[in-house]
Amino acid sequence: MSANDRAPVRTIPYQPARVPAEHVVERMRAQLGVASARRTVRQFSSAAVPRAAIEDAIRIAGTAPSGAHKQPWYFVAIADAETKLQVREAAEREERAFYADRATPEWLDALGPLGTDFHKEHLTTAPWLIIVFRRDHEQNADGSVAKTYYAQESVGIAVGFLIAALHQAGLATLTHTPAPMSFLRELCGRPKSEKPFVILPVGYPAEDCVVPDLARKPLEEISEFR
Repeated sequence: MSANDRAPVRTIPYQPARVPAEHVVERMRAQLGVASARRTVRQFSSAAVPRAAIEDAIRIAGTAPSGAHKQPWYFVAIADAETKLQVREAAEREERAFYADRATPEWLDALGPLGTDFHKEHLTTAPWLIIVFRRDHEQNADGSVAKTYYAQESVGIAVGFLIAALHQAGLATLTHTPAPMSFLRELCGRPKSEKPFVILPVGYPAEDCVVPDLARKPLEEISEFR
């Protein structure tokens, strides 16, 4: 069946309540204040976070736009202590090799001021790990295989939605990408058509949590208006 033979997607009206221009600025400024307070956290409390909160955060991530509406993401949320330990042990093996052999001197120089190393306590301390996978293919109802489009970009947007949602709820996270991450597919029992994208430990910051005092680039360094 060609694209021309397929029935068009059903449409529905979309007219959200229009916000007056002056209130748009107010709302955006308020969102900026919230977003500016977000920090990446490596020191987590082990205090429990309700599963319902994680479920809704993933639902929010699932509202992200995607190429051809293929929604090429899959989220594995892990609270089981033994599974988190397995993830940590495997990740630390890869990170140890990264810091010892794989990273370039320039990369290590950039990481040096942040004080990071191969120890990843956050993977077992945080009450939740959300492992995000990118689906490169999906199986149709008739058993045929269909490619997804702009999967990398789509999953990146969904992760952005997820991080913002967690922060809005008062939860902290960290984007952790050990390389390679193929061990996650086996640990999570996912098919070869899915590629690990990122690990997000999720929880409350520890009571003694500290973060680097880093400044974000100002508007004029990251944008221009014409």
